[in-house]
Amino acid sequence: MARYDYKCPSCGTTFEVEHPMSAHPKVTCPKCGNEAERVFSPSGIVFKGSGFYNTDQKGK
Repeated sequence: MARYDYKCPSCGTTFEVEHPMSAHPKVTCPKCGNEAERVFSPSGIVFKGSGFYNTDQKGK
């Protein structure tokens, strides 16, 4: 199970919902009952240093 952030476009409430990655349920706002939209945010992973790109492994 994965946790996803949702935001209601009507009242602006942001909340978390847990469901399988394969599921795409219609989520309703717990505050006003309107349909909420899933919030996409950037990943917190940053790749620094050598060894992460295929060009790093080529001989010189």
